Amino acid sequence: MKTLQQILDGKKNKEVISIAPHRPVFDALVILAEYRIGALVVLESEKLVGIFSERDYAREVVLKGRSSKTTQISEVMTDKVLFGRTNDTVEQAMTLMSEKRIRHLPVVENDKVIGMLSIGDLVKETISYQQELIKQLQIYINS
Repeated sequence: MKTLQQILDGKKNKEVISIAPHRPVFDALVILAEYRIGALVVLESEKLVGIFSERDYAREVVLKGRSSKTTQISEVMTDKVLFGRTNDTVEQAMTLMSEKRIRHLPVVENDKVIGMLSIGDLVKETISYQQELIKQLQIYINS
């Protein structure tokens, strides 16, 4: 099975899309919509300090009656961020994400965020891997 680095290498958009903790939630929503993504890493001087997702917005802004234009990201972000390493396998990352019930996983190398993977990215890779394995087994059985 592939490593997280291999999955990141295969992604079309290799840019780490992030936001600073002092920015208003509204700015994050604009970025999420523009890139059609569900979460942003929160970076302060390139250091991972949190993650902001659509779930955070729904639970911490909408349901609590806060304003997205006056609430800062730092007030509503998830600050205990789980992350993967470049040499972790897809299987290891999926296990972590399933156990912790998270949908986005920053990938860190040398204390720097180098990418973000969604559960969808990992499911897609798992399906591809399984299809290739089935194909190889069919060839083996038929030979």
